Amino acid sequence: MTAARSRDWPTSDAEVAPFVRSLGLPGIVDIHVHALPPRLQEAVWAYFDRLEDPPWPITYRDDEPTRLATLTDLGVIAHTALAYGHKPGVAAWCNEHTLALADTNPQVIPTFTFHAEDGAEDYVAEAIARGGRIAKVHLQVGRFHATDPRLDEVWPQLAAAGIPAVVHASAVYGVDGGSDYCGPDAIRALLDRHPGVTVIVAHLGMPDAAGFLALAEAEPTLRLDVTMTMTDPPYGMDFPASLLPRLAAIHDRVLFGSDFPSIPHEYHAQVRGLAAMDLDDAGLRRVLHGNAAALLGDAIPADRR
Repeated sequence: MTAARSRDWPTSDAEVAPFVRSLGLPGIVDIHVHALPPRLQEAVWAYFDRLEDPPWPITYRDDEPTRLATLTDLGVIAHTALAYGHKPGVAAWCNEHTLALADTNPQVIPTFTFHAEDGAEDYVAEAIARGGRIAKVHLQVGRFHATDPRLDEVWPQLAAAGIPAVVHASAVYGVDGGSDYCGPDAIRALLDRHPGVTVIVAHLGMPDAAGFLALAEAEPTLRLDVTMTMTDPPYGMDFPASLLPRLAAIHDRVLFGSDFPSIPHEYHAQVRGLAAMDLDDAGLRRVLHGNAAALLGDAIPADRR
């Protein structure tokens, strides 16, 4: 089959949807789209506005309806609504926003978050009862261990319901502190303590790409998302070229993600960056759509799978 690298990759956002259709796909499943409550979204954008080395311009600084329409125009037919509790007492409030968004927008996969705090098991149970199908936690920003005992009744709920969790488990640029909660050993400890949990490691685990890739090779249930890595041109975190053949070898567990809307480049740069994996068309279809669709099942409407 023709290598995906030889294709005419999109060079503008207007070319993304036609490119995806040329692969025989109905559209993209984006596993890493953020949808924060407005007050929190503004605070996050203000944080990015303060970054200087490098600066972090927000490409899609629009209201939520406009952002949803933009994703549709890009050919994204299903996506998450990731939020995260950056401190105790915030997660349930975030869940009200993200789950309500899914109630009225069929392309939004019902998404929820949690923090290591008393009562987390109760609002997680409520989120699952409301239809939650994927979770998100940010260990560095939240400053908690994935194996915190207060989560011992949370992770089993996810495992029992077959709900994966997007876990930001790496210490990244611009966030002060929190690195003690991050790294491959943090995820290894989580999987040892709760072996039924399906984890999607965000950002390919960058900047510790080698460590997380080795963990994924050893743990066949572990997934990785490509968010903010391998963009073309690169911005900040570029996945090491020497590791690309190993990543391509497990491409059936690699999921597409973009970090939309708070990204410093246009969306097509993330799609075009997949050329680095040198996948054939079937492999590219898996990363852009099939892997996430298989993992999430009927969380994605039948006409979008």
